[in-house]
Amino acid sequence: MQRLLLITGILLLFATEILRVYFIMPFPGSQHAHTIDLAYFIDHNRVWLRLIGAVLVAWSLFAWGRSTRKRSPGPKIVLAVVAAFYVIIFYFFNFRFEADKMFRQPGNKTFADAATNTISPNRLVIGVVIDHQARAYPIQLIGYHHQVKDTIGNTPVIITYCTVCRTGRVYSPLVNGRLEDFRLVGMDHFNAMFEDATTKSWWRQATGVAIAGPLKNARLTEIPSTQSTLAEWLREYPDSKILQPDTTYARHYAALAEYDSGTIGGSLEKRDSGSWKAKSWIVGVRCGGKEKAYDWNDLLTRRLIQDTVGDMPIAISMDTSSMAFHVWYRHIHDQTLQLERIPGVPLLEDSNTRTQWNLEGICVGGAWKGQRLQSVQSYQEFWHSWSYFHPQSTLYGIH
Repeated sequence: MQRLLLITGILLLFATEILRVYFIMPFPGSQHAHTIDLAYFIDHNRVWLRLIGAVLVAWSLFAWGRSTRKRSPGPKIVLAVVAAFYVIIFYFFNFRFEADKMFRQPGNKTFADAATNTISPNRLVIGVVIDHQARAYPIQLIGYHHQVKDTIGNTPVIITYCTVCRTGRVYSPLVNGRLEDFRLVGMDHFNAMFEDATTKSWWRQATGVAIAGPLKNARLTEIPSTQSTLAEWLREYPDSKILQPDTTYARHYAALAEYDSGTIGGSLEKRDSGSWKAKSWIVGVRCGGKEKAYDWNDLLTRRLIQDTVGDMPIAISMDTSSMAFHVWYRHIHDQTLQLERIPGVPLLEDSNTRTQWNLEGICVGGAWKGQRLQSVQSYQEFWHSWSYFHPQSTLYGIH
């Protein structure tokens, strides 16, 4: 009996340390099962689970010691080895393998204008405009940090990014009217998760929905954002401020040097050049109460796609860099535009009104010169992410 309790206690101690991290980090096989509730239970009851395991071990050792007069050194050696191994496991799974120990927040958060900026203009950024103030956050930087807390004008924001899903999202950190603090806690189905400091609920980065804890099913308010190259962003917002690197994390930023192009090494973040593969790029569009995915390769070939999502006629154009894209609502002044590319120049023309539009959706010729088409929220991400987190999405070109 003592031996059974001893083994049970040891297994409980080891399982508590290993499984609470295994289920929410990209270990082999950990991200395919629906184990988030179990992971949350273990994580938030780990003190009690450790205590139970320790009591079982201590009681069985005490009983074994009282019943054995002549003790062989063999069991003591085995227990000493097990204890040492547990200390090692405890250290690594509590101080090395936890997400917020691996991906830290910038300690020195600085912004520069276009004149003093050190970020390459070819880098991808997540751009945000609030109260006429524009800011750009290079994906190479926020991809390591996973979240950057900021205030634009008088509005607090969290700029989030998951490199394994290629998902950039901007949220308001207000939860039930209260400014909340979040930490990176791990991932679920390869998507980053954050834990709020007040209720300890876990929030999914790609959707802003709480998936475990007291606030389960609550949703963060998303703030409109744009993915673009820095050059394109500054062409549209020349007064924008740009987040600069924190030199403390230069080595981590360097590891993401090839991330923008998808040529980075490693299966979790590298692009599959095929179409509709797990690691293929897509453009996801959400409007009119509907969602739709567009193959990146198809967009590269066509350069312009016109479609209807829900009841909204939209246009998706590829920039000359072949890295940035724009999605607009192609309806203005009670007319739906029928856009065509103008050969040789980065302009589009409406076949009905003969107005000309640049690739940022601004009219540059014709009766509506200077007017801008309404942007539609869209994202570039991996197909495995969009298909899992947006299961009702339709696919352009596939019926």
